[in-house]
Amino acid sequence: MSRLFVARIWLPTYKTSTDDMIYDYPLGRAMADGFVKKPTVVTRKDINPSGMSADQIEWLKLEDGVRLHESVKVDLETYARESAEPIVEPFLLVIARDTAHAGALVALIQSDAFFERRYADKVIQVDSSKTGAEEAEMIEQLLKVEHTDEPTEIVLHVNMLKEGWDVTNLYTIVPLRAAYARVLIEQSIGRGLRLPYGRRTGVTAVDRLNIVAHDRFQEIVDEANKPDSTIRLQTVVIDPNDLAQKPVTVVSQSNLASTLGLRPEHVTSSAAVAQPEREPLFAQPEEQEVAQIAYDVIRKLENDPKAVPTATYLQKPEIQAFIVSAVDERWRPTQMVLEGVVPRPDSAQVVAKTTEAVAQQTIDIPRIIVVPEGEVKSGFKAFTVKLDTLRYPPVSDELWVQHLRTNQLEIVALSRGGIEGARLEDYVVSGLVGFDDISYDDHGDLLYDLAEQTVRHFQSYLSEDDTRKVLRCYQRDIVRFIRAQMQDHYWEEATGYEVRVNKGFTELRPSNRSAVPGEEPLDFRQSPDDKSNMARYLFGGFLRCLYPLQKFHSDSERKLAVILERDALK
Repeated sequence: MSRLFVARIWLPTYKTSTDDMIYDYPLGRAMADGFVKKPTVVTRKDINPSGMSADQIEWLKLEDGVRLHESVKVDLETYARESAEPIVEPFLLVIARDTAHAGALVALIQSDAFFERRYADKVIQVDSSKTGAEEAEMIEQLLKVEHTDEPTEIVLHVNMLKEGWDVTNLYTIVPLRAAYARVLIEQSIGRGLRLPYGRRTGVTAVDRLNIVAHDRFQEIVDEANKPDSTIRLQTVVIDPNDLAQKPVTVVSQSNLASTLGLRPEHVTSSAAVAQPEREPLFAQPEEQEVAQIAYDVIRKLENDPKAVPTATYLQKPEIQAFIVSAVDERWRPTQMVLEGVVPRPDSAQVVAKTTEAVAQQTIDIPRIIVVPEGEVKSGFKAFTVKLDTLRYPPVSDELWVQHLRTNQLEIVALSRGGIEGARLEDYVVSGLVGFDDISYDDHGDLLYDLAEQTVRHFQSYLSEDDTRKVLRCYQRDIVRFIRAQMQDHYWEEATGYEVRVNKGFTELRPSNRSAVPGEEPLDFRQSPDDKSNMARYLFGGFLRCLYPLQKFHSDSERKLAVILERDALK
C-alpha cells in the first residue's frame, strides 16, 4: 500500500499495520473530491531529451521551472486582488541529487548567468551539510516559507523533506535527482498538494501543482495511468443490496404549501412527494382551487413592497379585498358541474384563511438595494502600479502541461499573436480598454500613464525587442494584473443614495432531497450512528421548521437545529 495519503486513523496498538487501520482516505480520492491541488507534469513541445546532455536538460528544467514560477506568482496575486483573498507568495522546490549537487545549484542560481541574479538572495539549501547555527537558520527559513514577508522563492533539498512537511504555497517542483517515475511522483507531489485557500477556486493556476520533467515526461504520464497508481487509483465497492434500492428524489414542500393543499409542479416518475404531517386547511377541491389562485396572487404581491412590506400586511382589509377581487375574476367552476348543485366557495373566507397561514408560516426576508440618485460620476485615480511580481522572461517556446489524474493536455506560455502595436504602451492600453468598466474616452491619460509604468518596468531588465515579446505573449495576464490594482483606486460620487426594497418577503419553494426508498426519516433530535456520512440521512420530527424534512452536512448543523427548535418562533 502506498505511503502517500491524506488522513489515516490507527487503533492504539503497539504495532502499526494495515489491519489496525479504521479509516483510510487515500490521495486519489482526495484529488477526485477536490480537496488538494491538481498535479500536472510539464514539458516543452517537440523536445528531444535523448539529443541533449544531462547539464543541458538540467539547465532547461531549471529555466522553465522559474518561468512557470514567475507566471504563477502573477496569477496568484491577480486572483487574490480580484477575489479579496490574502495574497499567496509561491515558491519553487528543486530536488537535488546530493549535497554537492545542491551546493553547485545554489552557486548557479546566485550567479549572473541565472536570471540576472534575481534569486541570489531568495534561495535556501536544505540538506544534512548544515550544522549548528547554519542548521538552525536553515530550519527557521524553511518553517517561514509560507509567510508573505519571507523572501525565499527557491528551496533546494536533498532527502531532507520527509513526511510531515507540506505547505500551501508550493506550486512548482523541478526534480533533478535520478529516480523511478513512481518515486518521483510520490516524493514530489506529496509536499505541495495542500490548497492555500482550503478549497479549489476554479482558477487553473491557483489549483495546479506543476512538476517540470522534460526528460521523464512520458514515463511519469505512463506511470500515472497505471491502474494501481496513487494518483488515479480510487476504489468503488458496490453492494448488491444497494443496487436493488434505486434512490429517489424526495420533494419536500413547505408546511405552508401542504397546509393550503398545493401540489408541486413537474414531479417526475423518479421523484416522491413527502406526505404532509398536518391536515390541509381546506377539505373541498373547490376551496383548494380558490386557495391556489389566492396564493398565486400573493406571490405577485411580494414584488410590491410598498403595498405589502411584510407578510402580515396581507391581512389588512384593503389587501384582502384586492385578493378576493382577483380570485373572483379568475376562478371558474370545474367543467360538467351544474350551477347551483355544488355551492360556490366563499372566496373571502378562503382568502382570509390563506393570508393568515402565509403570515404565520413565512419569515420576512426583504430584498434591499442601494442605488445612487442624481448625477453620478465615477472613475479611477492615478496611482503607481506595483509591478515587482511581473518578471516575465521573453518566451518563444510552448510548454506542455499534462494533468496526471485526468490526462488533460494544456499548453502554457504560448504566444497569443495579435496586431503589432506602434508603441509598446499600446499593448497595455488596448488590453485594458477591453474590460467593460474601463472607458478610453474617460481614462485615456491614466491608461497611458499605467502603460508607461509597465513598459519602463520591463525595459529595466529586457531589451525593447524582448519587452515587445513579453507584452504580446502575456498581454492578457498583464492587463488583468493591472486592472485588479485599479479596483483599489476606483471612486464614485453621487448627489445622494436611495434605499429600495424590491421584496418584503419571499415565497418558500420546494426543496429536493435524495433518499433511499422505504427508509424512514430519522428524528433530528437524535444523532445518527455514522456521523461521518451525515449527508445521506433525511431528518424529520420538526414542529417549528417551515419544512417537514431536512438534511444536514454535519452533526453541528443538526445540533443547531435542535437549539432553534427550542428557542425560535419559526
